[in-house]
Parts: sequence; structure tokens; C-alpha cells
Amino acid sequence: MQTLHKPWHRKISLTAGVLYLLTFVSIPTLALYGNAKDAAFITGTGSAAPVLIGALLEVIVALAGIGTAVVLFGILKKQNQLLSVGLIASRTVEAAGILAGVACMLALVALRDKGVGPEYAAIGNMLATLYHQIFLVSQSLMPAFNDLILGYLLYKSGLVPQSLAKIGIIGGPILFIGFLAVILGLAEQNGTIAGLSALPVAVFELVLGLWLVFKGFNPAAAEALKTRDHDSD
Repeated sequence: MQTLHKPWHRKISLTAGVLYLLTFVSIPTLALYGNAKDAAFITGTGSAAPVLIGALLEVIVALAGIGTAVVLFGILKKQNQLLSVGLIASRTVEAAGILAGVACMLALVALRDKGVGPEYAAIGNMLATLYHQIFLVSQSLMPAFNDLILGYLLYKSGLVPQSLAKIGIIGGPILFIGFLAVILGLAEQNGTIAGLSALPVAVFELVLGLWLVFKGFNPAAAEALKTRDHDSD
């Protein structure tokens, strides 16, 4: 009986798809971090477990985010190596910001565990504010660059349906406009405008993750990239 071999690019698409889906595990942190944003958190006595769980989820997201770019580099470099490296760099900057935000949350928990008094409330407020500002840059700005670059590479290569790639190309600038609206004081960070500006990017990454897991890359486009790569050697 002849053994059927999976295409060389299937492992790349499956791994990248799973990693993209993993980047959504931090959605519950909005609720998990709720108490940590209260000035009374560091002097409280309740469990800090929700904050620690949220921190763990964000670490997973940071690592998975870098992983998506690294895994996809194996095939996207055949389309444009410079932009593929840029995607890794952009994802790494995003991950660094996420981890910096996690450090702020862990610092709040550490102060709480030490049993500090009300005089530390100002420090607690500072750490919570710092987390919000880091989040704004790392998770509200950097995805705009990530998805613009990725959407362009996928569009030019034809690895996924062009309609899907266009969501990333269009969603990136929309998210950037939403970011500008927030920093200019025209919209609230967690308000409706900011949420709507982030929707196309969220849809792009979710649908892309599902597509890569269940459908994979367009075989003809992947083989064309492989041939082009060999011809350039």
C-alpha cells in the first residue's frame, strides 16, 4: 500500500494556526485583573490567584505570538525575507511589552503578599496605570503592524484566500487609527471606538488561525514559492 505523505508546508500551517489560536487565551484577563486595578488591592486580604492566572495566560500569549512569526518565517521568507524578519521583530516587540505588563501585575501581587499598608496605595495606582499604558502600546498598537505585514505577505503569496489576507491589510490601519484616537484623548482605551477598531484585527487572527489548522496553505501557492526559492539559489 502506498503511504500518503502530507505536503511539506502542512506542518508549518498547522503549527502556526494552533499558535494563533493560543493568542486568544488571554481574553479572560480583563476580568481576572479586575481587582488588581483597584487601589485597595495591595492592602487586601483575598486571593491573588486570578491575577496570577491572568499573568500566566499573558505569558502564553507573548510566547505564542513570537512563535507564529518564527514558524511562518519558514515559508513567508520565500515571498519576502526582509518583511518576514520584520514580522518576527514586530511580534517580539509586542511580546516584550506584554511581559512588561505582566511584571507590573506580579509587582502588585508581591506588594500585597508583603502586607504593605495604605501608604503604598499610590504605588499600586502607578503600577496599574503603567500596565494600562504598556497594554496600549503592546496590544493595541503593535498588532496593527503585525497584521499589516502578515496580511500583505499572505496576499502577495496567495497562501490563503485573498479576501482573508485583505482583512489583515485593512484591519492594521484601522487599529492604528483607533490607537491614535485613544492617545489623543478622542476615545477611551476600553471604550466602543477602541473596541470597534480592534475588531477587524481580532477577526483576521481568529479566522486565520482556524483556516491554517483546518485548511492549511494553498498547495499551488506553496509549491510556487518553493520553486521560486530553488530558482534563486
